[in-house]
Amino acid sequence: MLTRILPAVTTLLLISSSTGFAEDWPQWLGPDRSSQWQATDIVDVFPDSGLQVEWRVPVGLGYSGPAVVSDRVYVMDYLKKSGKVENNPGGASSLQGEERILCLSADTGKVIWEYKYNCPYEISYAAGPRCTPTVADGKVYALGAEGNLTCLDAETGKVVWKKEFKKDYQAKSPFWGHSASPLVDGDTLYCLVGGKDSIAVAFNKDTGAELWRALDHSETGYCPPTMITHNGTK
Repeated sequence: MLTRILPAVTTLLLISSSTGFAEDWPQWLGPDRSSQWQATDIVDVFPDSGLQVEWRVPVGLGYSGPAVVSDRVYVMDYLKKSGKVENNPGGASSLQGEERILCLSADTGKVIWEYKYNCPYEISYAAGPRCTPTVADGKVYALGAEGNLTCLDAETGKVVWKKEFKKDYQAKSPFWGHSASPLVDGDTLYCLVGGKDSIAVAFNKDTGAELWRALDHSETGYCPPTMITHNGTK
């Protein structure tokens, strides 16, 4: 089980659950975004002494959950350079710093690669990324709190393509920051973007080319996209 503890002292933990075998957790709320975890020999009663911590790694600020694929863990954080992290639900806070995407060994916690970029914050609860990375077909898709969407090679961390919603769509960041983790279905990546007629945007997941855009509203929203099938139709 992986747990991220925020915000004052931020640590990524791997806690041993004995001999259990689990499927990958490649995105927000798991493989099909249902928050259901499939495993064998799962521990249903914790020992009095607690579970054994296999490793722990300090990370920066943020609310991002980890994605776990094979023997790697992917998570986002924020490296603050200046400004004050405030409990300020009614107003925006200004921070200077970098958003970062980390790839760690699931066995040891060792950093395999990292990618970071400058990202000033002007949002409420400005303490770091909200979205969980989405991992699919050898790529990592990470959306930052101010609308920086980055596609990276999952093995090397090399940038494949990227978008800046503020520049590319004239989109204003949501009051509490972008929180809708990107969804991959087939060859398409779906995002909540913002801007005129572009609340929802579909991209080619391999190239970043826009496939279509839809919906217009003054507020982008926070709910991550989820694919459903009704009467045999997606």
